[in-house]
Amino acid sequence: MAAQAIMLGIIAGIGILDSRIFGVLMLERPLVLGLLVGLVLGDVQQGVIIGAQLELIWMGIAGIGAATPPDIVTGGVLGTAFAIISGQGVEVALVLAVPIAVLAQSLGVLVRIINTYFMHRADNYAAKANFRGVTIMMWIPPILFFLSVFIPTVLAIILGAEQVKNMIESVPETILGGLEVAGKLLPAVGFALLLDMLFSKKMGVYFFLGFLAASFLDLNITAIALFGACIAIIVNLVINNNSNNQANDQKGNNNNLTEGEIDFE
Repeated sequence: MAAQAIMLGIIAGIGILDSRIFGVLMLERPLVLGLLVGLVLGDVQQGVIIGAQLELIWMGIAGIGAATPPDIVTGGVLGTAFAIISGQGVEVALVLAVPIAVLAQSLGVLVRIINTYFMHRADNYAAKANFRGVTIMMWIPPILFFLSVFIPTVLAIILGAEQVKNMIESVPETILGGLEVAGKLLPAVGFALLLDMLFSKKMGVYFFLGFLAASFLDLNITAIALFGACIAIIVNLVINNNSNNQANDQKGNNNNLTEGEIDFE
């Protein structure tokens, strides 16, 4: 278990550094983390299923301005790991991952506050043309971010896995049934958060078209996505043709003008 805990901690550390030093490779997304956690714990299928469900919950979460979103990396890794270890499946992962992500958010805020000190030190080194000092100050914040998820993940897996498993097994079936219902509602909440940012009257018809296709035609997500791509290409071609026709008409009108005439339209 210790080796698996360390590997899960490294996965969480890589996830938290994804958008900081690796660029945005989507390694921090729950779907990718679920796959990696499943590989470590020997249940890839369950890891992917849980990761996909967590992805739906946090699809609409984004850090805007100075706001710090819940730590989906720690929540995703620990939620998926505890669900696989306990053998209780997606419902347990959904219930555990959200509060863990919110708790880890506080630790992320603390790391950000500490990192401001190193930023000021970097400014002072830059003013003195001390490039080595600037380089060291720029590398300390990513290391702190890595440790902020690595240490809690390792400790939680080593110290808390058995306790979490026993706690879940002691929960009555009635409460687990309620958690199952809540777990099925959470992805809808996450998708609603995403729509709150992206929804517009102009594009809303496409959303309802996909919803109706899923409800009445029993099409799956892949089929709806492919139909949506075809519709987008057709609409784009029609818009481009109309724009080209208008440009040609305008050009033709200008060509009909004789020397000295002015087009007042």
